Amino acid sequence: MPRSIQINESGELVHLLTTEGIPKALMLRILDRANAFLDPKNPKEVVNAPLLDGKSVFNLFFENSTRTRTTFEIAAKRLSADVVNLMCRRRALQKASHCWIRSITSRR
Repeated sequence: MPRSIQINESGELVHLLTTEGIPKALMLRILDRANAFLDPKNPKEVVNAPLLDGKSVFNLFFENSTRTRTTFEIAAKRLSADVVNLMCRRRALQKASHCWIRSITSRR
């Protein structure tokens, strides 16, 4: 089996970049876990959870999309993360400028 940057040697999901190549059983576990975040009294509402408390999430965007940026930011904040949004324009990349994200850091 080819090495996947999404799934580690133990078959656990490390990064979700695409659904391509994700086994059906793992995809069903992801959907079941996502369902657990819905409020049972009002399924259209999402429950806030401290899963990323003390962590920082860096969103890197190559295109200006307010709706996408806002959606990612709200999702991270609902998981109690600190959020940093970075814009890196394609034109800057073409001029050999670089946008680098070194790591996701923890305050702990």
